Amino acid sequence: MEVFIQGLLLGIAYVAPIGVQNLFVINTALTQRVSRTFLVVLIVLFFDITLALACFYGIGALIDRWSLFKLFILLIGGLVVMWIGIQLIRTKEVTLSDVNVDLPIWKTISTACIVTWFNPHVIVDGSMLLGAAKASYPEHMVTPFIFGVLTASALWFTSLAIISILFKSRLNEKMLRYLNIICGVIILFFGIKLLHQFYLLIQN
Repeated sequence: MEVFIQGLLLGIAYVAPIGVQNLFVINTALTQRVSRTFLVVLIVLFFDITLALACFYGIGALIDRWSLFKLFILLIGGLVVMWIGIQLIRTKEVTLSDVNVDLPIWKTISTACIVTWFNPHVIVDGSMLLGAAKASYPEHMVTPFIFGVLTASALWFTSLAIISILFKSRLNEKMLRYLNIICGVIILFFGIKLLHQFYLLIQN
């Protein structure tokens, strides 16, 4: 259960920072019907989960094959993850109107796919974060950890839609800025943990 909770917390910190996916869900909830909002949630969730699995097990396969690659991922991944956290903490502005949601459903699907699977920044960040996480856990802890990460995605996007619907008049950019800071702190500490794991391995 402890490993599941760790995966859940990291998953929330990974998915919660306000980017295109989250803005898409928020803007849909603020401007579209409830049924359309939850359809968008399912679409975004599908692409987010498939990418998370690809990052986790794709990098993980290389890690299992080469022990030096595991050290490399822990070192570089730890540094990159810390950088991601610092950038989130330093983010000065989040704009709710950045994403157009008035799209036909086929275009919603293609847009969600493109901003997730064809975004090099998202793929690199996800690979470093989740690949490095896999490198830091023994094999028997991998499944509960990634299950926690995937559960976090489902809980986050669903909760984000519900909160946006219920609190349309109160949701503002300042709140989203505070959310980014909290997520940045969590991710920063996880990066420190990865570097500590790297240090312990090179001492053996």
